[in-house]
Amino acid sequence: MWLNLLAMRTGIFAEGRFLGKVLDEWGDDAQEFLHIKLPHLIVVAGIAYLLSRLLRLITHHMIRIAEQHAAESGRVAQIKTLAGVIHTTGVTIIAAIAGMLILDSVGINLVPLLAPAGIVGVAFGLAAQSLLKDALNGIFILVEDQFNVGDTVRIAGVAGIVEAMTLRKTTVRDADGTLYVIPNSQISTVANLSAGYTVTTLNISVDFSAHPDQVFKLLSQIAMDVRNSEQFRQLFVADPQILGLDAIKGSELIFAVSFKTLATKQYGPLREFRRRVRLALEENHLLPGDPFRVFSNFEEAKSSAVARANTTAAQASVDPTTIQAQTINPFTGE
Repeated sequence: MWLNLLAMRTGIFAEGRFLGKVLDEWGDDAQEFLHIKLPHLIVVAGIAYLLSRLLRLITHHMIRIAEQHAAESGRVAQIKTLAGVIHTTGVTIIAAIAGMLILDSVGINLVPLLAPAGIVGVAFGLAAQSLLKDALNGIFILVEDQFNVGDTVRIAGVAGIVEAMTLRKTTVRDADGTLYVIPNSQISTVANLSAGYTVTTLNISVDFSAHPDQVFKLLSQIAMDVRNSEQFRQLFVADPQILGLDAIKGSELIFAVSFKTLATKQYGPLREFRRRVRLALEENHLLPGDPFRVFSNFEEAKSSAVARANTTAAQASVDPTTIQAQTINPFTGE
């Protein structure tokens, strides 16, 4: 081997000749690279590898904590999405920085490369402003846990159930089945109807002839019966409250009843309460409120309402095919 190397130093590779000088410079460069640059490259690659592994451990730890403590699968999916974005973005940044340091270490001038890259980056940034806003707002939505998949929300003028979420868009389906795709950058205000509990106020209207105290006791009893029923007991956060006589409109007494239930679970108790109120009014001989009812005293109001109901029932029982046609001329009276 050494004889071969010595043979290379003769002829055109002899010292002082052109190729000999090139060979000497290559040897010096190789020594400098092995002595100075190679350790630098190894350090840069090692630091980049350690940072990428650390980032991977952090994102895996985030997912593991979410799987252990998150109550809903939608929240776990959000954490996984966010962890994937953080890992991908972090690895890209680490690789870009490490690549530039390696290129600079081997003597490649980065200025000609960075200038066009800067121009392309500005153009790309101007063209992708909306996309960047969507992604940033999506990250904040996930981090702040503003809403999850399956929540009932009101966002960007649309109300419905969240079916899917990504960093760029949120998919919402409303009550009639229409599917809305909303860019996250358009979500400025979030009304989460599924967070915590729901407070619903129901107005019950009875006739002016009813005694307010009697109605108050009746509504309180009905509300507590619904509260303690086997079907709806688990849906209530607190006992219903009869707020009292809320308004008087003409011949109507309007009582306000407040229900505090689990989020989006108020519909069943409200329907059952309305059904029981209807039956209780009939059992206690109380008239429902009617804004068009006119009376001079309580007894007359009751009797007129009953008479009007009987008249309506009698008219409904008449067969319209048996009614005789009018035989008198309305113009001449003959």
